[in-house]
Amino acid sequence: MEKAKINVLQLFAMMFIFNMGTALVVSYGISAKKDAWIAILLGMSGGIVLFFIYYFLFRQYPNLPLTGYARKIFGKHLGWGIGLLYVVFLLYIAARDLRDFGDLLITSTMPRTPLLAVNILMVLAICYVLYLGIEVLARTTEVFFFILLFIGIAGSFFVYLTGRVDIDHLRPVLEYGWKPILTTSFPLITNFPFGEMIVFSMLLPYLNRPKSAKNVWLTAIILSGLVLSYTTSLNIAVLGLEEVEKSNFPLLTTIGRVNILEFIQRLDAFVVFTLLINTFFKTSILFYGAVIGMVDLFNLQNHRQIVFPAGVILLLLSMIIASNFVEHIEEGQNTVQNVIYPSLMLFIPLAMLLISFIKNGVKKKK
Repeated sequence: MEKAKINVLQLFAMMFIFNMGTALVVSYGISAKKDAWIAILLGMSGGIVLFFIYYFLFRQYPNLPLTGYARKIFGKHLGWGIGLLYVVFLLYIAARDLRDFGDLLITSTMPRTPLLAVNILMVLAICYVLYLGIEVLARTTEVFFFILLFIGIAGSFFVYLTGRVDIDHLRPVLEYGWKPILTTSFPLITNFPFGEMIVFSMLLPYLNRPKSAKNVWLTAIILSGLVLSYTTSLNIAVLGLEEVEKSNFPLLTTIGRVNILEFIQRLDAFVVFTLLINTFFKTSILFYGAVIGMVDLFNLQNHRQIVFPAGVILLLLSMIIASNFVEHIEEGQNTVQNVIYPSLMLFIPLAMLLISFIKNGVKKKK
């Protein structure tokens, strides 16, 4: 692993922006209808449960990434195969986020630009930052966290100034009962983005104050969940349920409605900029987790020798995972959410935790 350290604030900024990712701009949780904001809060609670699984594993093996303690728990060969499975998984999720960004940018501002050109530029930027190391990525995330915070507060303020916010669009609460809320929260929202934070199991060994990991992770989950719930409710209050359901990127439409005195308008560029930053850092974190996994599994000297070859794989994967945006979304909602996510985010980590407790119990008895 790379010889580097990140501080508590940098880790929090990385986790918060990671959770924002593409969830901030898509129709997040809208299958729960008007109660999407409730579904997000419940899904956040599921994310907290997953956190404790990942955290207890980290406490057992504080100096090892996930690929390292998988071999300790399952044995050399089986553990190596499971570690490789997580490397492929992280690469795949990074490619999906990269595809989300490319499709939005082309749809909103650059309709004549090829998707490949957009993705190439993003991958080159990601590879360059990661080549410099995790400390550079962490410091950059820390700076952009405050920029995004300012943009979010300013954008929300301008939306309220337009007078288009109608709370009645959120009423009545529980109009369709609890069933759509629960089916949306579990596993959809719990997995995305909170379950995806399993990637930080690869990064926590870099934290300079390991005892602070619990508080930082929990704070990031709760605050990001509240922001996502607020953003979804704001979209519904401004646009109405039907328009949010029809829109691929409702936040873009919400901000596009801002027109104050025919002077302050066309603020949708802020949304595109926000998505650019969120996607860049989320994809970078996922990609770095995959790269560190490769270094650990294949006993490489450092991560720099694998960054650019892995970047080529990331680029190709982002282009071939789906032929169009609709197919891309359907694949994410079906195969990814129902099969891949539960297996790698819940069942395997839970099995690792149980086996680890059993092994430690046997050692204590001996």
